[in-house]
Amino acid sequence: MTDRKAIRRALVSVYDKDRLLELGKVLTEAKIEILSTGSTAKTLAQAGYAVTEVSSYTGFPEIMGGRVKTLHPKIHSGILADQDNPEHLAAIAELDIEPFDLVVINLYPFLQTIMSGAEYVECIEQIDIGGPSMLRGAAKNHGSVAVISKVSQYDDLFTAIKGGGTTLDERRRFALEVFRTTAEYDLTIASWLGTQISTDIPDWFGLIWNRESSLRYGENPHQKAAIYRGGPPGIVNAVQSHGKEMSFNNYTDADAAWRAALDHQQPCVAIIKHANPCGIATGKDIASAYLAAHACDPVSAFGGVVAANRKVTVAMAEPLSQIFTEVIIAPEYEPAALEILMRKPSIRILTCANTFLSPFEIRPVSGGVLLQDTDKISAEGDSPANWKQVTGAAVSAEVLADLEFAWRSVRAVKSNAILLAHNGAAIGIGMGQVNRVDSAKLAVARAGDRVAGTVAASDAFFPFADGLQILIDAGVTAVVQPGGSVRDEEVIAAANAAGIAMFFTGTRHFSHA
Repeated sequence: MTDRKAIRRALVSVYDKDRLLELGKVLTEAKIEILSTGSTAKTLAQAGYAVTEVSSYTGFPEIMGGRVKTLHPKIHSGILADQDNPEHLAAIAELDIEPFDLVVINLYPFLQTIMSGAEYVECIEQIDIGGPSMLRGAAKNHGSVAVISKVSQYDDLFTAIKGGGTTLDERRRFALEVFRTTAEYDLTIASWLGTQISTDIPDWFGLIWNRESSLRYGENPHQKAAIYRGGPPGIVNAVQSHGKEMSFNNYTDADAAWRAALDHQQPCVAIIKHANPCGIATGKDIASAYLAAHACDPVSAFGGVVAANRKVTVAMAEPLSQIFTEVIIAPEYEPAALEILMRKPSIRILTCANTFLSPFEIRPVSGGVLLQDTDKISAEGDSPANWKQVTGAAVSAEVLADLEFAWRSVRAVKSNAILLAHNGAAIGIGMGQVNRVDSAKLAVARAGDRVAGTVAASDAFFPFADGLQILIDAGVTAVVQPGGSVRDEEVIAAANAAGIAMFFTGTRHFSHA
């Protein structure tokens, strides 16, 4: 006695033809009749497998460039007939329709098409109609029909066929994957079409998150956790080639480090500890950038997460390998650099070829989510050409370059944020304080005896002159800040009295999360 349902007749129509001939071979060897459409039927027939074209079965040709080919009662009745229901069987028999036991469909690549930057008309043509209809019909009727929606399910199907057919539990699991797949497909289309109608914050949006892997625990050992893939590509798409499995905190710090490194066009390294930078630097090459970033705060860099926006070279890998580092992430590595890093058994080595930043950020709150445009260094006030110098004499090109570096870097620091810089490297960072005075004190303290001659960036305006005065007294020579305080004149007066240059950007870069 077996609960396996034999497969006698299959409908196959796939856009992704990977392993299609292997599928044809398994179906043919099991003496399963194959009906198929267009290019799928042609591919199977050319390989020598017996196949009946859907158009010859229905007596209705494919029309309108393939827009209509499977939308026919003979197809959908065969998919939807409950084979345990005598009335259903009688109804299709009267119309000379045979039921299907297996449906294998995968959909037009709509997501890949829009991600490629294709024109609107091409995107519209990649909206699959017949595919989702057949998948949903077969999934609804999973009591009678096994339905395969992804190439990754072929091995499970082959095993079932060789075992005499599919079980109800297997068909249920296949059906579940169908509804997940079509839900994600429809959501992608709806979200994309919404962006074509309005560029404003949407009044409706959704994402599908697929579990990538379970994690040992969350931020703390008593918290369960997992990481999910969904939305635009990002840190989840990084490939790990060495080291222990990533933890919850590794992921959050690696994401912050990667973002910080991508804020700069020059070779840049960012070192993150507990979601805050303890070093950011640019350099003529990635090795010099790393050394300068590490010099910012060597104590905090121990056990940190390192991100590089260029290929990791041997010259960078050698000094980095001398420091305990939790994670390194970069777009690529020299083979010899990988060998050096892999001598450390615990370091997690990630490769992330994707440098695309999502256009939006989502943050959960009780009962809902907040959505905002991603804070990129792309506002009008982010360009020094648009800054307004409100105090001091003209500055040299070198000082202006340091101010721009500091401004680009302070975005990655939690508010209230003060960052001191010199020669394209962070020297002292004050982050996450509840007032700007304490952030200024912290940045100066971390810089130590290197503070004199540095420049400073503040992520938001100085509400009073006291925070700025701490920087002036420490020896900071130039400051860049948004401006816009009701006490700007008081702050300007303090800068004038000290004879330092101060620039207003008109742009703010708070980071609260």
